[in-house]
Order: sequence, then structure tokens, then C-alpha cells
Amino acid sequence: MTLPTDPTEEQLRQLIQTDASGWRKRSLVTLWDVTAEQIRALLEVAVFLKKSDLARKPTLYWNYPRTLAMLFEKPSLRTRVSFEVSMAHLRGHAIYLGPNDVGLGTREAVPDVAASLSRWVDIISARVYRHSTVEQLAEHATIPVINALSDREHPIQAFADLLTLQEFCGPLGNGLKLAYVGDGNNVLHALLLACAKMGVNLSAACPNGYFPDEAYVQEARRLAAISGAHIEILSQPEAAVRDADAIYTDVWASMGQEAEREQRAKLFAPYQLNATLLAHAKPNAIAMHCLPAHRGEEITDEVMERHKASILEQAENRLHTQKALLLLIIGL
Repeated sequence: MTLPTDPTEEQLRQLIQTDASGWRKRSLVTLWDVTAEQIRALLEVAVFLKKSDLARKPTLYWNYPRTLAMLFEKPSLRTRVSFEVSMAHLRGHAIYLGPNDVGLGTREAVPDVAASLSRWVDIISARVYRHSTVEQLAEHATIPVINALSDREHPIQAFADLLTLQEFCGPLGNGLKLAYVGDGNNVLHALLLACAKMGVNLSAACPNGYFPDEAYVQEARRLAAISGAHIEILSQPEAAVRDADAIYTDVWASMGQEAEREQRAKLFAPYQLNATLLAHAKPNAIAMHCLPAHRGEEITDEVMERHKASILEQAENRLHTQKALLLLIIGL
């Protein structure tokens, strides 16, 4: 079922209740397993929920309070707050479980954690160091599991990114071009799959030795052949951003890579998102950053301030897309 441009609450309720989107009771471990139709349905629901929030109108909520367990090995501002607020808006409840509360794989085996939580809560989100941890949770849980970030992929960030592109640059596809500059990390892996599925052209520039995993590149190119998107991986940032509608960057050293920060700062310096690099994109191109930003490193203060609207909207859209994801997976 495809929702109209301005759906009613009843049409949205029908989409969720009939499971027409194919999201119901499924885990989100990787975007490899998500279809373009499922992404489109999620964005349609997110747009509806965002309009409801802005108008301060009551939105859909569950027949009984649902509970989300948030397993966090890594700290986060946006991921934690957006999930907790999502559950509050939906009249549900979120339980934050930090590394000292659980000790995934150390104090207690991952399968045992998954099995126990399945008896108490309705859904799990996991922000972890190793992708294998999310895979184990999904394998042994009898409830859905959401990958809220792993070392391989950041799928929920990609949903917010697509919604932001749609809002600022127009309908996805239609020759829309996103440029990414920096580390070939989990964020880029998710963008490769998401953009290829939705027909968005993606050019990524990374230093040699820091390219994205080749398996993600090959899968993105396979998907792009179907959607009509163009995927390219380069080492020259100016070439990647040429005629781009949006330029995206991320920190050069993620959590767990602090020891490499000084080395990476020198190597990644030519990939800084600054006014000079932006000049190679379209005149009205927007800047994007999944945050937190290290101003003066991967992005300048000037660019952050000039493009605060798109970057903060991107952060806000984590709330709307994650709320849509929860609704679609758990149902009403």
C-alpha cells in the first residue's frame, strides 16, 4: 500500500494494521535485508508523524503501552534521546541499559540477554561495537531487534538522511546527487545501500586505505543497476562533490579509534567540508553531518553555521523516522 501525498490518520492506521509495508515483527539488522518499498513506506509514515508533531495534534498510539529495551555499549545523544522521545510520544516506555548494566558478552552471554529481554519487553534497540552482537541478538531474541549502530552499519541514520534529502532537495531519485567525503565507515555503508535502493546518485571520496567495504560497494552497484542510481567511489573530494545537491561528512575517528585521531587528522585534512569544497557543488547544495561534529576538523565552523538548518533538521529527523520504524515493526 502506498500512502497518498497527504495521508489521513485512518490511511496510516490501515497501512500499519494490515502490515502492507512488510515491517511487522521483523528485526532491522542491516539494510541489505530492507526493500525500497519498505524504506518508502517508512518515510511516508515519518512525514505524517512529523506533520502531526509540528501541528501538536495527537497522533497514533498503541492499544497498550509497549516497552523498548535500549542496549547501549556506546554512548549517544541523538540515538538515546530520539528513541526515548519516540516511545514517550507513542505512549510507550523506554529502558536504557548501559554497558555497566548488562555487560554484553562479558558479564552475560549475548544469547542469554536476548532470551531474557524477550520475556519482558516488546522490542530491542542495540548500539554496539561489533556487528556480530546485533546479529546474535536478532538470532536469539523472540522479539524484533533494531541495529541502532554497529561497526559495520548505521541503518537508522540512513533513514533520517533520506528524509532530510527529500525535504531539502526534492523527491528521491530524479538525478538527485549526494556526495560523501571522509572515512568509508558504517555511515557510508548504510548510505550506499539506502541511496542505491532509492535511486539516489552517490559519489564518495575517501583516502586510499579508508574506502568502504567492497562488499557494500558491489551490492550498491547491483542495486543501482535496478533503481537507475549511479554509485562511484573516488579518492578526489573535488570530483566527488561536483554538481552535488548535498555534501555529507562524518567524524574522521569514530568511538574506539581515538588512538588513530592524530594520524587520521593529517591524512583526512584534504577531505574537510569547507567553503572551498562546497564551491564545487551546486550553488544551493546543502551540507549534512550525522553529528557529533568536530568543528575545525571534518567540517569548518563556517559551514556548520551556514548549513545549521539542514544539519539540525537531519538530527530532528532521527526522531520521526525512528518513531515510524517502531510503529511499523510493533504495529498498533
